[in-house]
Amino acid sequence: MTLASSIEHWPALAASPAFAVPITVVAYLLANRVYERCGRASMANPVLWSVAALAGAFLLSGTPYPLYFAGAQPIHFLLGPAVVALAWPLWERLHELRQRAWAITASALAGGLAGALSAVLIGWALGLPPEVLRSLAPKSVTAAAAISISEQIGGIANLTTLFTLLTGLIGALTAKPLFDALGVAAMPIRGFAMGTAAHGLGSARALQVDPDCGAYAVLALLMQVVLASVLLPWLVPPLMRWLLA
Repeated sequence: MTLASSIEHWPALAASPAFAVPITVVAYLLANRVYERCGRASMANPVLWSVAALAGAFLLSGTPYPLYFAGAQPIHFLLGPAVVALAWPLWERLHELRQRAWAITASALAGGLAGALSAVLIGWALGLPPEVLRSLAPKSVTAAAAISISEQIGGIANLTTLFTLLTGLIGALTAKPLFDALGVAAMPIRGFAMGTAAHGLGSARALQVDPDCGAYAVLALLMQVVLASVLLPWLVPPLMRWLLA
């Protein structure tokens, strides 16, 4: 195949699962190898560096993100089953969770509203456009649900994906030093905060740290999916009308 022919067929190849899925998996496996070699340090987070490597490759090759995303749909589809599979640690602690049901529900509601409304209000104060504000609202919900919520409230799905990824990465990278500085030692509290604020990436980090931390992070993640799916389509439209009045 000549160079001209390769260039001509590149868009079709980049949009194919046969290209997008393997390159994504290989990038993550290599980044995870480095993560293990670094003693699982926060700054060596494999999601962060695999995303950085893929972004660099696409910039150098001139590959638009929507083209790659079209080919990566099999991985995107697996986000849903992956979230459901995270429920197993909760089943193992079912009795404990029942005893704390009211406190857990109140904390999830307060944390979810704080995360969504603070993002929208800060963006509004900085003069961001309305569609960007709507895209910010579900940024603390795991990506599969955040995209759906964003579309319901008039946001931009690709922007929401970016905001969700950045939120999870920042949470996974900064949670431990922040908790240490605040003197928060209880693993269930740490985990619940990480799942509430940093969804799947925070929960994955919590699962690596401690079983209780991971279980409560998963619980918070799942509760945010439910609460955000119910509340944000109801709360965001009137909030936007008030802000833009």
